[in-house]
Amino acid sequence: MLNDPLAEVRVTLTAEGGSCARARQVVREAAASWELSEDLSDDAQLVVTELVSNGIDHGEGPITLTVSRKAGGMLVEVRDESPKLPELRPVDPSSPRGRGMQLVQALSVEWGTRPQNGGKVVWAQLEP
Repeated sequence: MLNDPLAEVRVTLTAEGGSCARARQVVREAAASWELSEDLSDDAQLVVTELVSNGIDHGEGPITLTVSRKAGGMLVEVRDESPKLPELRPVDPSSPRGRGMQLVQALSVEWGTRPQNGGKVVWAQLEP
């Protein structure tokens, strides 16, 4: 990876559990290459884990992770082939799951979705 402000890293992941670890590695290496703070890297690794997990659990087909350097931070984008959008649901304290998008919202300065070629991209902008 290059320490280039316009650099972008893109990988295709399979819809399986090991993909979350690979996604964290990609984010960690990109953040280090771009000399971003360890705190931002840690937050981005949590966010990418949630986005990739959602793609595995609720999406279809392969997952494409794109990590881009943005002024002061990074943009994390996860694409899958399902048009179904993620939902920001109220947290159910009795449920062991369902907090992922709450976490993404808390750690990101901004997040959202956009349709793309029959699927969708879920993205999160992280800054220090």
